[in-house]
Amino acid sequence: MGLKYVETVKSVVLLLLVALSIILTFSIWTYSPRYDTIEELPPVDISIGDKKKLEEIIQPYKVVFNFEDSLKGTTDSDKINRIIDEIKDWKIAEIAPKDDNFGTEDLSTLLRKPNRFTVFFQSEVPLTVYDSILTVEEPTPEISFNKIVVEWNPDNIAMTVYFVSQANKKLYSAKMNAEDYQNVLTKGRELQEYREVKPDSSSYLVVSAEPVEAISDTFLENEVPINKFRDALFSDANAVRNSQVGIHHEELADDHALMNVYTENKVLNYASPAAESRDPAIPSELLVNTINFVNEHGGWTDEFRLAYTDAKTRTVRFRLFLHGLPVYTDSGSSTEILQKWGTNRIYSYSRPYYRLNLPLPTETKVELLPPGTDIAERLSKSDVLDFDSIDEITPGYFMKHETGLFIMEPAWFYLINGNWSRFSPEILGGELIGLE
Repeated sequence: MGLKYVETVKSVVLLLLVALSIILTFSIWTYSPRYDTIEELPPVDISIGDKKKLEEIIQPYKVVFNFEDSLKGTTDSDKINRIIDEIKDWKIAEIAPKDDNFGTEDLSTLLRKPNRFTVFFQSEVPLTVYDSILTVEEPTPEISFNKIVVEWNPDNIAMTVYFVSQANKKLYSAKMNAEDYQNVLTKGRELQEYREVKPDSSSYLVVSAEPVEAISDTFLENEVPINKFRDALFSDANAVRNSQVGIHHEELADDHALMNVYTENKVLNYASPAAESRDPAIPSELLVNTINFVNEHGGWTDEFRLAYTDAKTRTVRFRLFLHGLPVYTDSGSSTEILQKWGTNRIYSYSRPYYRLNLPLPTETKVELLPPGTDIAERLSKSDVLDFDSIDEITPGYFMKHETGLFIMEPAWFYLINGNWSRFSPEILGGELIGLE
């Protein structure tokens, strides 16, 4: 009886242990600890200004129509945009190389022929980027251009479009079809009268033969807080060291990047030395990367447009525009955003950090600039420059930075060897004013 009793007890204990094991296992599987609710922090907003679309940044500065009986053109952004809106839907196909050594004389011959209009850009533009604006019906080749020439045939709707790259001396042609291009020609005939000012030269230069209306403005000095750029450009704002180098010079740095701030002129220079690359960039990638970089921190504090690209040096420049015209200055301030793209990120970034808000109403007035033909005639008589070396004459703004004020003066500007100068009767017999 005793042995049987012991065996019974063992069985009961074993059964209890198995049951307890099952209960513990189930408890572990189904256990859900009670955590305190963690409050989700709002994301840090590092947006400084606006984000921009490609078509807002890549814009032509001039359009010229060469009719059988006249030249018509404009530098008015609104009128240019209406023309671009018309040709956006025109279908472009069969893009092919036409001339691999397309020089200045060849370009002049192309532009002087009638029944065509030319769209002028300040910079070389990759077609693989601009095809988001135009309608290209096939895989787009990696080519660049700074002029688009559209040749129409009065007898049918088929047209030829030429993409001209002056920097690379390349000419490409393609077929262009439009159901109705008369709207564009009608708009072209409504533009100002233009005139060629170097008809006997190997280079082609046309300017307005009528006065050009422009608005003169004065803006109160306004700046973006430098801390916003610090937060946007450095990976950890808390690790940034701030030093006062001079009265108008501050330096911000961490272990990887450096930013110099010039408070009097409202300019900053940022650099990340480890990102430096000396390899040539792919033009389309370079342009998209630099635009995206500024968009990431909403860095378009005013209207800026593409002004220059150089894939070899990985450099892109965006110029300040006001009322559709470029702004230049010879002061210590700046009217440009200058970037050098490195290995997968920005290498250097120089720009103004002022902002143009509403102008002073009492200082705003409409001015009439003299015709471009008058300016060309006076430049041709100058004894300090070679008129034949002038590549362009166009209206714009000259920015003066005085204490607490930015003064925008309409003026004519001319381009020689990639450098812009302001036309001024006072300097024709003396020193030229070189602009950034």
